[in-house]
Amino acid sequence: MAKIKQEPSDEEKKDIPLYPIGIVAELVGTTDQTLRLYEKHGLITPARRNKNRYYSENDIKWIRCIRELIHTKKISIQGIKKLLEYAPCWELTGCTEERKKSCSSYIDKTRPCWELNRRICARDSGKICEDCVVYISKHQGAKAKEKEKEEALKKQA
Repeated sequence: MAKIKQEPSDEEKKDIPLYPIGIVAELVGTTDQTLRLYEKHGLITPARRNKNRYYSENDIKWIRCIRELIHTKKISIQGIKKLLEYAPCWELTGCTEERKKSCSSYIDKTRPCWELNRRICARDSGKICEDCVVYISKHQGAKAKEKEKEEALKKQA
């Protein structure tokens, strides 16, 4: 008997790559070349289908974060890469002292807040981890590493 495939959750749907590069460029107000540049520098990792790039809703959200850092905060691509490597989330998001004092990541600086207790930030600030530039970037990096492993395994087979 065939197993019925369960519909993906709302959270899983946000990771499904549906949008081609031209549509994404239009949605975020940039060009295809700019998106390719972000990819070249490792800031984004779109899915590939027949050599075409496809982006998920979460990818689009992350691209908007990148654009905000570049155009509003005037941070270069290299600067973004360094910030994401070293800076804690409260430095990038400009949290107030009051908010930092209730943030589990600020209290225990060895681990990001979403690993400790994601409800604290949502309850105290009304923000959720999935909207945080640091959270998004870390998950993009994890997704890229996972994709690299899959490709390496395919080559070995």
